[in-house]
Amino acid sequence: MQDFIFYLKLGWEHIISLDALDHQLFVLVVIAAYTIKDWRKILILVTAFTIGHSITLALSILNIIKLPSNWIEFLIPLTIVLTALGNIVMKNKKQTQNKTNYYLVLFFGLIHGLGFANTARVMIAKSQSIAVPLLGFNIGLELGQIVIVILILVLLFILLNLFKINKKDWILFVSSGVFALALKMTLERIP
Repeated sequence: MQDFIFYLKLGWEHIISLDALDHQLFVLVVIAAYTIKDWRKILILVTAFTIGHSITLALSILNIIKLPSNWIEFLIPLTIVLTALGNIVMKNKKQTQNKTNYYLVLFFGLIHGLGFANTARVMIAKSQSIAVPLLGFNIGLELGQIVIVILILVLLFILLNLFKINKKDWILFVSSGVFALALKMTLERIP
């Protein structure tokens, strides 16, 4: 049980800490086009990301997949750039009906999972089963993402309902800001 709680905290900190800006930006831009009414769709998106993240994390820990860390560190912000760009281009279309979002988020989760793989590989002893660490880490990650989603949706609810901000303006503002930050990160990390 101690191992599970250790990895649960690790997963939580992986998304909640100040060092997790790339993950936080990704979650923000993924859900930017949704509202509280879309909570089921958002939960599916966040879970798709976690599933992709956990698949490559497991494959990497088992030494089935191994990519140079400089390429992973480049690809992670690139996924954020592409997601933000998709929001900007699609801002006048009903994105919440776009089923490709689920597949893209799952695929981008695969890339993001490789970002933590080197650390996880060192932390999980060769003799230790990866089931408990992966389960704990991914539950912690999922809980952290849900907290971030709730905070974003509360902010969005306030902006849309109390301040009467236009939803399309919100999408454009958030996506453009995230695009700029992620593009800077991507350019700084070119291998």
